[in-house]
Amino acid sequence: MTRILLALAILTLTALPAAAECFADYKAKRDDPLRLHYGVAEIEGSCSVDNASEQLNDRLSEAGWQLLEVLDTFDEDGADSRRDDAGNNYLRY
Repeated sequence: MTRILLALAILTLTALPAAAECFADYKAKRDDPLRLHYGVAEIEGSCSVDNASEQLNDRLSEAGWQLLEVLDTFDEDGADSRRDDAGNNYLRY
């Protein structure tokens, strides 16, 4: 019985789809005085520029920033390659 339960557990876990991570890089600003920043953020759901724009608008506005542009969406390798450019704004919002 234990073997059957173990086999079912393994089968269930391998049948679940792997969640692909999605990231986006963006530009944002604050006024008075003007401040600009570039950042990388993790995006939930659809890995599209439209979805990223929607999520980042909400996240950034809560912190007093205005989203200017979502540049692109990409996977974890793309995020790692942009880490240095994003500096303190890497996965901040």
